[in-house]
Parts: sequence; C-alpha cells; structure tokens
Amino acid sequence: MSIGLRHLIAIAALFLFAQVAWSADIHVIALTTGKAVVRINGGKPQTLVTGQVSPEGVKLIQATSESATFESGGRRQVLVAGEGGALATVAPAIRGGSVILIADSKGHFFTTGQVNGMSLRFIVDTGATSVVLSGADARRAGINYLAGTRSMTQTANGTIPVYNITIDRLKIGDIEVNSVEGIVIEGDRLPMALLGMSFLNRMEMRRDGTTLTLIRRY
Repeated sequence: MSIGLRHLIAIAALFLFAQVAWSADIHVIALTTGKAVVRINGGKPQTLVTGQVSPEGVKLIQATSESATFESGGRRQVLVAGEGGALATVAPAIRGGSVILIADSKGHFFTTGQVNGMSLRFIVDTGATSVVLSGADARRAGINYLAGTRSMTQTANGTIPVYNITIDRLKIGDIEVNSVEGIVIEGDRLPMALLGMSFLNRMEMRRDGTTLTLIRRY
C-alpha cells in the first residue's frame, strides 16, 4: 500500500508541530491596575487591558501595580514589571518545561517563584551553592527551618546562624522540582531569595545576550 506525497508531508508536519513548543515571549515593561505594557516576541510595546487578547494570542487575565497574569494556549504565568517569560501555545516536548528570564539593566536575572505554593521573589545566583531564603520567607512558606541543621557563617555584617533545609516544592514558571536543598538565613537580613545551584544544577541554562533560558533536565 502506497501513501501519497501530500499525505507524507502532512504526517511529517503534524509530527514536527507536536514536538516544537511555539511560545509567546512576554516582557513586562510597566504595570498599573487593570493594564500591562508588554513587549511580545521582541515586538513593539503594546498596552493590554484586563481581558484583552494581543495579536500574538496572549490574554491579560489580571493586572495590579505589582504583577500581571497572562494566558496563552491554556497556560498561565504571573510576571512582574521588568520580568520576561514564555507561554507555550503548544504542549512543549522539553522535559519538565522551561522558562525565559530577561536581564535588567545591570545584567541580573530576577523572577517570581513559588516555594511550597508561596510566591517569593528570586534573583538568579550561580555563586550560591543552594537556594537561600530569609527566615521570614521560610516561615511564610511553612518551613520549620529551626528543625534543620544549624551552623554559623561569616558575612559582611558578622557571624550569623544559618539552617540547612529541604524545600519540598520549588516552582519557577512551568518548572517545578521537589526536594531542593536550601539554606535559611535567620531574620530578615536577606532582601530577596537566591536561586542557587541546588535548583540550577537540574537545569540546562542557555544564555543569549540579555535572555536566560532555563530548561529542566531532571
């Protein structure tokens, strides 16, 4: 039984389409209540109001002065001003998902993640061996860090206690990993959580100019 050329082309196209993750790359420029100024797929800035769908198929679900929720192809992501992310319109073939971060003017990568379901602000820090949380953030995430192994570490502000913990669930964009080694610094000395190598080691990291793509490896 022979199969026509057009049929073969259609099958090949369908296979490739199923393997490739088409995504909308969203960069949030500014936020106000009910509105978001965004750049999608590197295009010109455009303003979306709540409920509006862009020509690229990205819908603004809600927006405040602090964050905005976007939807495309049934997938949602929360971003803050100055942050970028990718929303796949076709289920990606990448194992465990991926996320795209956009560097700020100083070359730092920031993102909003979830620790045990609690939203926290992170800065990517390849120099940190573990994910690092403040005591206040750990408590908000329901982590009893005082039950962890206690040690002392030297900082610019003197010697302070730290606790070794295990984070049950850590989610960044579409990537969720379990049992992540972490360190908690007592008190509120840490202005922002550090996304360290205990998480990043599980990722393939692709740097392209001001863009950093994290792809889960395991």
